[in-house]
Amino acid sequence: MKRENDLENDSIKQLVWRIAIPSMLAQFVSVLYSIVDRIYIGNIPQIGDLALAGVGVCGPIVTMVGSVAFWIGIGGSPLMSIRMGEKNIEAARKILANCFLMLLVFSGLMMAVIMPLTTPMLQLFGASEATLPYAKTYFLVYMCGTVFALMATGLNQFIIAQGYANTGMKSVVIGAVLNILLDPLFIFVFHMGVAGAALATVLSQLASCIFVLRFLFGKYVPVRITFGGYDLRVIGRVLLLGFTPFLIIAIDNVMIIAMNAVLQHYGGAAQGDTLITCATIVQSFMLVITMPLSGITGGTQTILGYNYGARRPDRVMGAQKYIVLLCVVFTAIMFVIAWTISPLFIRLFTQDAALIDQTAWAIRVCTLAIVPLGVQYELVDGFTAIGKVQFSLPLSFWRKLVYFLAVFLIPMFFEVRYVFFAETISDILGPAVTIVVYLFSMKKLMRACRPLPAQKENA
Repeated sequence: MKRENDLENDSIKQLVWRIAIPSMLAQFVSVLYSIVDRIYIGNIPQIGDLALAGVGVCGPIVTMVGSVAFWIGIGGSPLMSIRMGEKNIEAARKILANCFLMLLVFSGLMMAVIMPLTTPMLQLFGASEATLPYAKTYFLVYMCGTVFALMATGLNQFIIAQGYANTGMKSVVIGAVLNILLDPLFIFVFHMGVAGAALATVLSQLASCIFVLRFLFGKYVPVRITFGGYDLRVIGRVLLLGFTPFLIIAIDNVMIIAMNAVLQHYGGAAQGDTLITCATIVQSFMLVITMPLSGITGGTQTILGYNYGARRPDRVMGAQKYIVLLCVVFTAIMFVIAWTISPLFIRLFTQDAALIDQTAWAIRVCTLAIVPLGVQYELVDGFTAIGKVQFSLPLSFWRKLVYFLAVFLIPMFFEVRYVFFAETISDILGPAVTIVVYLFSMKKLMRACRPLPAQKENA
């Protein structure tokens, strides 16, 4: 099969465009998994708002489970790109084989460990007596499809890493379209409620999983799934490199869980569930920003990793310049949307006028600093792409630490609704430190990446 993109010879600008846009669109479509569920759930007669709050409580936990797929996928795919850049295809196949095994093992372990703890876990993370039944029903059905979710998401990174960005997008679109079609059928026609929404998601992930496995087991892809060659050193390297993106996603969801718990605690019986419903819609809107943004920065990691392995620092730096520009343009557009037409988005979930006004205010607060957040995403993912986790991990952790401190400190001194400013504070202080570190370290890293004397002679 002809590769869609030649990572070594194609124009850097064209590569960034051809890989970033499908990856961004794929992540945007994947957001529909959770958003479409929430839209339909929020419109269930009589119980919509409570059911939406319940799904909002278990939503970040579900995403945290899915972050394991990114741990392995984004941990292994840059390594595979680097080996492909070095023309070491056998080593690239070995990496994919070990990652396939890890996805299988992690799926089984998570189902065995998490499912028995469902009720106390959801209560701890903000479920009230009224919302717990909906949260528990959705979560248990969803967890039954863990293996499909992890395989579809994790292995898709290895399709994109080989230059097949459009194929990677197709795998996501298949699942999202199926989910949109099945949701109203199961929720309203079969009267399955939140269980129907979860079942629609599981079946959609199964379809994406089948598509991805057929492609990566095929004979025409350069690096396909094989069996054997399992190596603890390879597994350790993948887990170490992927720990940063995993931590970013996992802590992002812990941050949402902390937010929900704080809102429930300080909001009390009068405001708690309403504030969590508001936060659930805000989080859905933020996913429309952060997921496509991670598609841009995560999808283009293969360009950086491949050319870093090929010792082409000029192409690494050139690509990163265009990726940062694309991130800035995207976040600037989303900023304008947030401040102008976000109420239209909110009305997809609820028709309550007071809730619409409160949520629109919260969305504007949370998006005040999303442009620097776009720079943060690329610089951190750029370090990960070239295997420099010693930079990406602490930079990511710093932004999360700022957020956590703000979430718990703000409601001690101000109204509970001002806790939404935690996002803005972290999106300013996080990128500020990241940019300084990048300016002082990247040139040195690129000097170490220059071609070896033997490579210069052969050039």
